[in-house]
Amino acid sequence: MDYLVIEGNRPLHGTVEISGAKNAALPMLMASILSEKVTQFTKMPRLSDVDFALKILIELGGNVRMMRENGTISAYIEFGKHINCVAPYDLVRKMRASIAVLGPMLARYGKAKVSLPGGCAIGARPVDLHLMVMERLGAKVDIEDGYIIAEADKLKGNEIIFPFVSVGATQAAMMATCIAEGISTIRNVSMEPETIELGNMLNKMGAKIDGLGTDTLTIHGTNSKTLPGVLGPISILPDRIEAGTYAIAAAATKGKVTIKNIIPKHLEIIIQSLQKSGVLVTEHNDSIVVDATNMKRIEPVNITTEPYPGFPTDLQAQWMTYMTIADGTSTITEKIFENRFIHIGELFRLGARIKHSGNVATVYGVKKLTGAPVMATDLRASASLVIGALIAEGATEIHRVYHIDRGYERIDEKLRGLGAKVSRLKEL
Repeated sequence: MDYLVIEGNRPLHGTVEISGAKNAALPMLMASILSEKVTQFTKMPRLSDVDFALKILIELGGNVRMMRENGTISAYIEFGKHINCVAPYDLVRKMRASIAVLGPMLARYGKAKVSLPGGCAIGARPVDLHLMVMERLGAKVDIEDGYIIAEADKLKGNEIIFPFVSVGATQAAMMATCIAEGISTIRNVSMEPETIELGNMLNKMGAKIDGLGTDTLTIHGTNSKTLPGVLGPISILPDRIEAGTYAIAAAATKGKVTIKNIIPKHLEIIIQSLQKSGVLVTEHNDSIVVDATNMKRIEPVNITTEPYPGFPTDLQAQWMTYMTIADGTSTITEKIFENRFIHIGELFRLGARIKHSGNVATVYGVKKLTGAPVMATDLRASASLVIGALIAEGATEIHRVYHIDRGYERIDEKLRGLGAKVSRLKEL
């Protein structure tokens, strides 16, 4: 098992290129089940979560090929008329997003058996909404021996109203309804860029989805067994969470970093928050420059996590680490996931002063953090510990970095390219 050793208290300088978005790639890979034609993806991030997703597709009977083309990774995926409709526990338990195979598999093949998923330890994150979607579309759904078992001769369009915004359930509904019989109206949906990108992909494949980017979708089911598919390659959009992480790291270390291959609009709330803290952020067409070299003090900035376009929950832990060295007190309110303050205990080990009650954390800025051994508990918590290590005096060991490898491509290499002193070592 790998761990990172980071010598901190060094400002980041230089340019970093952002990889394709994990949260876009995973549902889009699963959507390839809906077509008999080969679906080609470009700018595929090489992450352990993506590897797990591809293994699941292979387990289901998909033909998967990976190639390096034009300096990036491409994936070619094809599903024929027959499939192994069982997504086994051994694979699904490693990645919560595996639940995304349920909708397309049920819609195309009329049956699906998917293990209840695992993933990060940041709360229950129940799959109830996924099951509700399938039942609203006419499927018979049971849970037996830790597996979701769903069957339907043909899914039928219906109205679906989510009690709260759920990215995964919205995406499940989109994939399940696009080849259903009749029209579906889905309300209170996710408006995240990754959801819109999935919708754009499905439309290119032959679906008829209206309302992308709004809180209501109207989907005209094609009433067919498959989508026609798309001839050209589908490019994975840049990872706004990776970009936000490097932006916060640049600010926290009082460095100057150009972040390339991004869509600045997707980072508006992060850019605004950084500017409030005293950082100079300059936007360009596909990049931003984060310049904290002349920042005399870090202003405390309160944030509340909300669905897009609000502050993303996936950047809450990183922002908390930044606020640990702010000149004053800030509050962080987590409205998306319970148990997403697990990283606080590890930040204590670096010298942070944080109190939390329920879903609100109060961060009391300190003059400095000090390196210490810490342990990652989930994907985004691990990113917060990396930022903490970068600003701490002395060396920090970060253990269980397999969490960070799920969502950050070559993070140690990219940080070294920005002047950080980072080593990846093997546990004895």
